[in-house]
Amino acid sequence: MTVDDSAVRNAVADDATDPAVLHGSECTVCGTVGFPAGTYCSRCATATARPRELSTRGTVWAYTVQRFAPKSPPYVPPPEGFSPFAMGYVELPEGIRIAGILEADTLDDLQGAPATLIATQPVPRFLVLPEPTADQEDRR
Repeated sequence: MTVDDSAVRNAVADDATDPAVLHGSECTVCGTVGFPAGTYCSRCATATARPRELSTRGTVWAYTVQRFAPKSPPYVPPPEGFSPFAMGYVELPEGIRIAGILEADTLDDLQGAPATLIATQPVPRFLVLPEPTADQEDRR
């Protein structure tokens, strides 16, 4: 079985200084946005979808914390050993949800937090940002 990993490959920047990009598609008939990119619309089934870059910022829609090491392979534990991590869905402004690993200082109360896609190897991740304080909001 061949796995199409082009969406993941396309989400990873070629250079550490390049921003991550998500390649999706948009139907020219009904306007439905999809990820990963495809030729056919998932809503109206026409072959009229065109490539489109998606937002890389969104909001954590739902998440869970992985508290035990996944089966190996494919998981390869880091040299310092396993530590819990969050997995979740980030809802983009286009209305679609992307599943991914969430990087955060804490694994508590991530629901509704802003998240930004970052290019990491071997897969891209979403960096969950803390809510800005009133002082930080005033500086914007």
